[in-house]
Amino acid sequence: MVLEGIGNILRKSVDKIKSAVLVDKSLVESIVKDLQRALISADVNISLIKELSDKIREEGRKYVKNIEKKEHLIKILYDEVKNIIGGEKKELILGKKETILFVGLYGTGKTTTIAKLATYYKKRGRKVALLGLDVHRPAASEQLEQLGEKIEVQVFVNKSEKNAIKIYEQYKKELEKYDLILVDSAGRDALEKSLIDEIEKISKAIKPSHTILVIAADIGQAAKIQAQKFKEAANVSGVIITRMDSSAKAGGALTACKEVESPVYFIGTGEHVGDIEQFNPSSFVSRLLGMGDLESLIEKVRSATDEKSQKDLQKRLEDGKFTLADFAKQIESMQSMGSLSKITELIPGFGKAKIPDEMLGNQEQKLKHWKHAISSMTKDEIENPEILEKQTSRLSRIAKGSGTTTGEIRQLLKQYKIIKELAKGAGSMGDISDPSQMSQKQMMKIAKKFGGKKFRFK
Repeated sequence: MVLEGIGNILRKSVDKIKSAVLVDKSLVESIVKDLQRALISADVNISLIKELSDKIREEGRKYVKNIEKKEHLIKILYDEVKNIIGGEKKELILGKKETILFVGLYGTGKTTTIAKLATYYKKRGRKVALLGLDVHRPAASEQLEQLGEKIEVQVFVNKSEKNAIKIYEQYKKELEKYDLILVDSAGRDALEKSLIDEIEKISKAIKPSHTILVIAADIGQAAKIQAQKFKEAANVSGVIITRMDSSAKAGGALTACKEVESPVYFIGTGEHVGDIEQFNPSSFVSRLLGMGDLESLIEKVRSATDEKSQKDLQKRLEDGKFTLADFAKQIESMQSMGSLSKITELIPGFGKAKIPDEMLGNQEQKLKHWKHAISSMTKDEIENPEILEKQTSRLSRIAKGSGTTTGEIRQLLKQYKIIKELAKGAGSMGDISDPSQMSQKQMMKIAKKFGGKKFRFK
């Protein structure tokens, strides 16, 4: 998990507060010292750490009417960490027709980030196109084409043209057919005059709705200089931070952007095209505390399938036609959401749970085996899996053809029946494609139904 050091300290601090007999000066000082060490290791600016420490000490001495002192201290801890990494959530607001220009230095993952954002908005019903205006890096156009083909998004490039404005003029009319255009621009090893001049010319020609700076988390506090200079030179409206999944310096990058008032819209959390999420400081700190992040989990579910697929599935659920083929698609969607370890971070209560990595790994392997088994079935078996229970000789054939065991196939059939029963119950209550729209009563009903049928992690 990103910023694991801070997360561990925060969780220990909360446990320390909860278990304390009384909240006194020594407890507050102990928490401050632990937090200081964690923030320094995350490359957060020393002056910010001092400011946060003083605030916690000051607030920790106060008495707040009708609030238990322990709860007050935990809230201070939460609020102050949230404040230094971004404060309130800043969303990238898009109209009906938008052009976004992406800028940044070499090696930040700008082109890959563009493909991730294209996938993100395509899943949300946008008609997206990619425009390649990086005429300096030889492999830039080819990389953009390959990514576009992978995510099935139209790409406009001209590998022989060395004038970015001419490339734009060449495709200007065709680009009018799309409601979201993501533009890849050239980078440099450093923010020099030639880069600024080029960005200004491109910006003047294409008139982007937004200009977004892509920064890698591993540059730490140096993000402050980059964000400030790009903001002044290119009228940057916001930032996307990449490599948030592994960088120890991510705290420095986040706090640096907050300092220069450059809002972080998204963070890159892995190598796959689906590994991008909106940055919400409140949810982020909640995750660090091991309290989960349901909002991000729902966003991941939405990103796993496009709107049409969601509606098709809804219709099939309502008609009672949920088959093993649909189940296989759900497995694919789940895999596209990322590893199970990432998903469990987002589920309230699971963040603190010590689930062994090998257990999660075994479950991921099981999902792959189930998918292989379904691929080895006939159309009749997929649409009517009940015949597999009546004619068990079929199980041996499927197991042999898929490299699985009959035991694994029986487990698959058992879990399919549970999912079908759950889906049928949820489908009868309305649109399940948007969990955020369900009432608490509906969710409790599903949870009760689901609770009686436990999934086994073996």
